[in-house]
Amino acid sequence: MSSLRDRMMSKTADVRAAKDITIEPQEKPSSPRTAPGMAGALAAAQQRIVELEKSGSPSEVPVKDIVPNPWQPRQVFNEAKLGQLAESIREAGLVQPIVVRRAGSGYQIVAGERRWRAHRMIGKEEIKVVVIELSDEEMAMLALVENVAREDLSDYEVARSIRRAEKEFPNRKRMAEALGMSRSELYRFLAFGELPDFVIEDLDVQPRLIGSHAAEAVVSVLRDKNSRAFEIARSLWRKVVSGELDQTKLARALKVAIEGDGSEVTSVSDRSIEKIFSGKNQAGSITKDAVGFTVKIKAGMLSHEKEHRIRTLIAELFSNGQNDTN
Repeated sequence: MSSLRDRMMSKTADVRAAKDITIEPQEKPSSPRTAPGMAGALAAAQQRIVELEKSGSPSEVPVKDIVPNPWQPRQVFNEAKLGQLAESIREAGLVQPIVVRRAGSGYQIVAGERRWRAHRMIGKEEIKVVVIELSDEEMAMLALVENVAREDLSDYEVARSIRRAEKEFPNRKRMAEALGMSRSELYRFLAFGELPDFVIEDLDVQPRLIGSHAAEAVVSVLRDKNSRAFEIARSLWRKVVSGELDQTKLARALKVAIEGDGSEVTSVSDRSIEKIFSGKNQAGSITKDAVGFTVKIKAGMLSHEKEHRIRTLIAELFSNGQNDTN
């Protein structure tokens, strides 16, 4: 019998070039995303903003003449923290000016959107700024890098911003390098763009409904599938939205339902595990869940004769080529 790793490798080997394949469990990604490359990119971006602030010209401009960075990933701002910042600005004023660049007849925010939003919240008409010159590519890169590593930003918000900024980079390799992430990780974020419209509509309202690992897995399951598969996906997605189905289990539930008779999988987390004993020692276990029926025997617990008997029994059970479901 092949190992779990071997089966996973065989299923994912045709997805993309072998050098880009990363075998990972379909679990919720840890947060924040602090891979060494991303940490380095974040530090470089922050240093770049400090340098730009020193080179820019300080002034005050009307709050109404400023718009957010078009590549800003963040869709949801913590209203409570924003209110605290607003009260602090009302009492003590703005300590650190925001960084902007000229855009048309107004300005775009490079860094400091929360401070700008706080000014609007308390009705301030003007705000201290440092005006700098910045290209679209660097503007997009700084907005992405500054936010990608933050733990309170959802994968979908990052993905939306990556999609918007993609045209500013010559290729995806350059974009991945600028963000300090591998191309495999970049592709996971880009997978959001291939999700069904009914999923995207809900993510626009609740961006944390599904993570990048789960999104990539769903896209893989639905690739080249017919309308029946998408109807099954729509039905299961409702369970994710309502909280009945964990988003990390959506792809597995979808695959089982598509390959079966199309009926919904009510709970892929329901499973039964029965331990197998040899005397007082546990020899293995039998697991049954929505995905399958798995028998595990510990290494060294089977003699060649017992292994042969098990193989023979399995061959006899399925020798007629039909599944006995009675």
